Amino acid sequence: MRRYFGRKVLIYILTFFLAVTIDWLIPRFMPGDPVQNMLSRAALHAEAAEVMHGYYTSAFGLDVPIWQQYINFWLALLHGDLGISVYLFPQPVTQVIMRAVPFDILLLLPSILLSWYAGNKFGAFAARNKWLDNTLLPVGYILTATPYMWLGILLAWAFGIVLDIFPIAGAYSYEMAPSLSLGFIASVLHHWFLPFASLFLVGFGGWAIGMRNMIIYELEADYSHYLEALGAPRGLIRRYAYRNALLPQLTGLALQLGVIVSGALVTEVVFSYPGIGYLILQAIQNQDYFLIQGCFLFIIIGVLLANFFIDVAIVLVDPRTRAGMLGEGA
Repeated sequence: MRRYFGRKVLIYILTFFLAVTIDWLIPRFMPGDPVQNMLSRAALHAEAAEVMHGYYTSAFGLDVPIWQQYINFWLALLHGDLGISVYLFPQPVTQVIMRAVPFDILLLLPSILLSWYAGNKFGAFAARNKWLDNTLLPVGYILTATPYMWLGILLAWAFGIVLDIFPIAGAYSYEMAPSLSLGFIASVLHHWFLPFASLFLVGFGGWAIGMRNMIIYELEADYSHYLEALGAPRGLIRRYAYRNALLPQLTGLALQLGVIVSGALVTEVVFSYPGIGYLILQAIQNQDYFLIQGCFLFIIIGVLLANFFIDVAIVLVDPRTRAGMLGEGA
C-alpha cells in the first residue's frame, strides 16, 4: 500500500508541474499587450503612455526573454508570490483571489453537497418505485439537460424581475459594507439564493439520474440475484446495491468539490456574483496574465487534491480495492 501511494504522489507532482507550465503558457498565447491594455484605461497622452509602458513592462517582468520569465515565475511561485494584478493594479493576485474564494465556497459547497445528497436519495427511491420513475424522474432529465446560464436567466427573470422577490446582481447590497451584522448576513443570503437554486436544481437532476441508473444496474447484478435466491430480505439487497452504487457517486462528488475554487463561471456571470469564475472572465477580458495564472493555479491544486482524496477514500471504502492492492504487493 505504501508503494501504491508513493507512485500516486509522484504522478501528482509530475501532473502539477505540467499543468502549472501549461497554465503559465496559455495567457502568453493571447493576442495583445496587457500593459498597453492597462494604460489605455488611464487615457494618458502618447508621450506619457510610452514612458509608463516601459516602466510597467519592466515592473511586471515582461521585458526579459520568455525563458527567463518562466524561471522567474517558478522562483516567485516557490516563495508564494503570484505577482501583481494588471487589471486591479497594484493589488497582489493572492489578495484578489482570497477575496473571491469565500463567495465561491458559500455558493458552491451547499449547492454541491445538498444536490448530491438529495439527488442520490431521490434517484435510489425512484429506481424502486415505478410510478415515481415514470412520472417524476423525467423532470430530472430535463433539469440535468438544462444549461446553467439559461436556468439562471429564467430564475432571475421570474423571481427577480416579474415577482421582484430576490435581487439579480451582486453578492450583497451595494449600499452595505461587509460586516458580521445580521443585516449584512441577511443581504448576503438574499443575493445568494437565486445562484444557489440554479446550481442546485441542475446538480440535483444529474445526481438523481446517475443514482437511479446505478441502482437498477446493481439490482440486476449476479450478487443481487444470488442473495435473492438465498432468501435474503429485499431491504438488505437494496442496502448492498445502494452502497455499491454510491462509490462512483462519491468519486463524482470529490471531483465537484475539487473545482469549488474555480467558481461557477456561467452562473456568476449571469448574477454578477464576485467569485473566482467571474474573476477569471474579468482577467481574460483585461489580459491580466498574473490573475489568470493565479486563478487557474487554484483550480489545478483543488482538482489534484480532490483526486488524491478520491484515491484514499476508495481504498478506505471499497474492500475490493484493498484486496487488489494486497495481492499486487504479494
